[in-house]
Amino acid sequence: MNKFKLFMENFIIYGLGGIINKLIPLVMIPVITRLMPDTTYYGISDMANIMVSFGTAIAVLGMYDAMYRLFFEKDESEYRIKVCSTTLAFVGCTSILISFLLIVFKKRLSYFFLGSSKVSFIIYLIAVAVFFEGVNTIIASPTRMQNKRKIYLITNTVGPAISYTMSILLLIKGHYLIAMPLGLLISSLFIHITYIIINKSWFSYKFIDLKMLRVMLPIGIPMAVNTLTYWVYNSCDRLMITNLINVGESGVYANGAKLGHASQLVYTAFAAGWQYFAFSTMKEEDQVKSNSLVFEYLGAVSFAVSMFVCTFSKSIFKVLFTSEYQRGYIIAPYLFLAPLLLMLFQVISNQFLVIKKTWPNMLILILGAVVNIGLNYILIPRIGIEGAAVATLSGYIVALIIAAAVLSRMKLFKVSVRFPAASVVMLLVMLLWRLLLSDNMPAMLVLSVAGVIIIMLLYIKDLRFLVNRIKVRKEENNE
Repeated sequence: MNKFKLFMENFIIYGLGGIINKLIPLVMIPVITRLMPDTTYYGISDMANIMVSFGTAIAVLGMYDAMYRLFFEKDESEYRIKVCSTTLAFVGCTSILISFLLIVFKKRLSYFFLGSSKVSFIIYLIAVAVFFEGVNTIIASPTRMQNKRKIYLITNTVGPAISYTMSILLLIKGHYLIAMPLGLLISSLFIHITYIIINKSWFSYKFIDLKMLRVMLPIGIPMAVNTLTYWVYNSCDRLMITNLINVGESGVYANGAKLGHASQLVYTAFAAGWQYFAFSTMKEEDQVKSNSLVFEYLGAVSFAVSMFVCTFSKSIFKVLFTSEYQRGYIIAPYLFLAPLLLMLFQVISNQFLVIKKTWPNMLILILGAVVNIGLNYILIPRIGIEGAAVATLSGYIVALIIAAAVLSRMKLFKVSVRFPAASVVMLLVMLLWRLLLSDNMPAMLVLSVAGVIIIMLLYIKDLRFLVNRIKVRKEENNE
């Protein structure tokens, strides 16, 4: 199959499923925030969700990536069942362990994450959700690895729909603290039952091979560190706001982050289609060139869209949210760009996984996370929630620059001078927005259009090639 067609099909189908999974929560934010009495309840609910993602990352321990990598190593049914079964047995045990530890230390964790030990009962819901989320990660994998797109699309639509329907019903009845955690748990249970029925043939205790863990763990553990590092980028800021300011401010930040993370729709679409594409084409002769071009094109598009987010951020918040959440508009552009930089990082860092050397990726991410945490401590007490957003974006920038330099030196990545030029344009537009034009939408719109035109001129040859290719395809179809 043509590589471009393969990438686009997976991007669209798996991406659409991922987008729906993210879009439903995004659309429901204005409803959820209006049903809650104040920002504190939303902050606690968001931190509960963060605890689930943190616990799940530890429980899975990078084995999803190791499983995905080894699945394509051999085209033998028995071998692939062995990979799936061994992974599920391992993750099942770790998920039980993490859930148990959450319950044992519920009061301390509640105080640290949720801002008060008085709401420690929520930890029980979180612990059960961690178990199902961890196991679901593995049980759902054969669907992805077999490229069964329709099933993936349906489950990613129904799951969040169930979660938010239950949450809204509970909020209407006044159960503000447990509404969202319980909604997530019910959704996880639905997903669990669904994929057990669909993928049961891929898992059997008879095929568990503990010796295979010797191959999987060296791949998985560094990837687990990567996942936890991503958690630091995406969630540690809210944890630090909770402890350095209060959980109410964390709620305001979480709300702004959710809208800012609208770009995660694009990132999710990319990530869902990218992994299958990357591993299925990893042995191509021009793999490095293809990988590098994907990086540049996605980067240019990301910068162009981010400019318009700067332009319309304040107006969007005024329309969608009550006054107590509107000041979150200032963090939205930073947190819109951040997931897109993560997308770019994963494009090039996948090269480490292709050559089965994941530790450089791990070290680079850790360094970026250290920058993130350090800036959080410096900036949050001084400029509040905007400081956390700046810190998150800065961490991704540092990681991306280091990864690009290392992979270029290893001859696994090659970027033209156009991309640094486009990056400078993006930086200038964002600085002018923050320092001079955040309250002047007409002027900011003119600046954004100018920035997009400059980026298009940098890639004018590629655009012409794409237009000509589309014309040729249309002519062929007409014939």
